[in-house]
Amino acid sequence: MTARQQRMLIVVLVLAGVGVATTFGLRAFQENLLYYYTPTQVQAGEPPLNRKFRVGGLVVPGTVGNEPGKLEKTFDLTDNGAMVTVHFAGILPDLFREGQGIIAHGKLNDEGVFYAEEVLAKHDENYMPPEVAESLKQIHGEEPSQ
Repeated sequence: MTARQQRMLIVVLVLAGVGVATTFGLRAFQENLLYYYTPTQVQAGEPPLNRKFRVGGLVVPGTVGNEPGKLEKTFDLTDNGAMVTVHFAGILPDLFREGQGIIAHGKLNDEGVFYAEEVLAKHDENYMPPEVAESLKQIHGEEPSQ
C-alpha cells in the first residue's frame, strides 16, 4: 500500500468516524428533547403516547385529590380551553396551589392520563411559566389573570 493510499484510508476512516459520532449525537439529542404541549393540544392527540414531554396550564380548583398516607396526587390541568388529568407520585413543590400555573414533565398513557415525573410551580405571586402564559394568550387572545 502506497503512502497516498494510506492517507486516503485515514481520511475515509476519520470521516466515517465523524459521521457515526454525529449520528449518535443527533439521535441522543432528539430523544432527550422535551416538547411543550397545552391541555388543548393533548386532547387533540398531538403529543406522542409513551414519550416524555411537558404539559402546562392552571391547576383546576377542587380537583386535587390524594389518598391518605400516600404521596400520589391526581389533579386536572387546564388552559381554559381543555383539561388533562395529571397523576403525580411524589412530593409536590411547596408553592403548588389550585388555580396557579404549573408545568409537569412526564408521559401520556393510552387512557389520556398524564403521568408526571416532575412538577414545577411558579416561584412568586406574579410569575407564570412563559409557556403557560403564551398558551393561555393564544387561546383567549388576552393576558391571563394571575
